[in-house]
Amino acid sequence: MASTSAQPAALSAEQAKVVLAEVIQAFSAPENAVRMDEARDNACNDMGKMLQFVLPVATQIQQEVIKAYGFSCDGEGVLKFARLVKSYEAQDPEIASLSGKLKALFLPPMTLPPHGPAPGGSIAAT
Repeated sequence: MASTSAQPAALSAEQAKVVLAEVIQAFSAPENAVRMDEARDNACNDMGKMLQFVLPVATQIQQEVIKAYGFSCDGEGVLKFARLVKSYEAQDPEIASLSGKLKALFLPPMTLPPHGPAPGGSIAAT
């Protein structure tokens, strides 16, 4: 009664590196680069809009790659892949690096607020 497609994908660290590299490469495919550029343009650097426009496109691009490795072709498959990668990050610096590159492809760069008071010694409320 249980189907083999319901089996969770189990990848070794080496296999996870290969899949991560393929996913990153998929983002540079011309058609996917155009899709991501359009989504980023629609998002206008607004985090809420990034979640609305960019994340779904990034998820679809990942799904297209990871389904060949036994992950379901839906959001749950991408989450399972992300959890698997996360589980290897602490053990393998190469996986951590690839994971960081992947995240940088669809998450905006985070700018930290300055620490301490503004130059001049006080914080002015305008």
